[in-house]
Amino acid sequence: MGTWKSRGLRGSTLEDMINHSNEVYREKHLALIQKIPTPITPINIDKDSRHITLAYFDQKSTVDYIGAVQGIPVCFDAKECSARTYPLQNVHAHQMDFMKEFERQGGIAFFILHFTAEDEIYYVPFREMARFWRRMEDGGRKSFTYEEMDRSYQIRPSRDILVHYLDAIQQDLIWRDEQEEAKCQ
Repeated sequence: MGTWKSRGLRGSTLEDMINHSNEVYREKHLALIQKIPTPITPINIDKDSRHITLAYFDQKSTVDYIGAVQGIPVCFDAKECSARTYPLQNVHAHQMDFMKEFERQGGIAFFILHFTAEDEIYYVPFREMARFWRRMEDGGRKSFTYEEMDRSYQIRPSRDILVHYLDAIQQDLIWRDEQEEAKCQ
C-alpha cells in the first residue's frame, strides 16, 4: 500500500490545534476567532452526488483566521515549517497588504509559525514579518531562520488550550504601548 502525500494537508495539524484553542477561547468568553475557509472555484461537479470532483484554489485568500479578542480586532495566518529556515515565498504579497491595512485600522495582525522539527510554535508579529519581507525586497535573504525568532514570543500550551496565543497578543500590546509612550517623550 502506498503512502498518501498531499500538499493540501500541510498545516492541518497546527490548524486543528488552533481551531480547538479557538473553541476553548469562545467557550470561556475570552475571544471569538473564526477560521476563514479557503476559497475554491469548482471545475467539475458530480451530477448524481452533487460533490465537487475537481476544483482549484483561488489565489486571493487573505488570512486563515479573523475575529476579536476582548474587543480588539485580530487576524492571523498559521504556517508550518519542517526546516529551521522559513521561505518567504509561503507568504503572499496580498496577505502582507491585507495585514498592513488591518493594522492601520487598529487591529492586530500576526502569524503563528510552527517549527515542526523543533516542535516549537511562535507568535510572529506583523511588524517582524514585514521586516523580513522588506529585507527580501531589498535584495536580502528570501527566508528567515529559527534563530531569528524572538524566544519571548514562543507559544506554549496551557491546560486545555493547545496553542495559547492570547499571552503573546498581550505581550505584543504591551510592546505597542511602550513604543507609543516612547514616541510621546
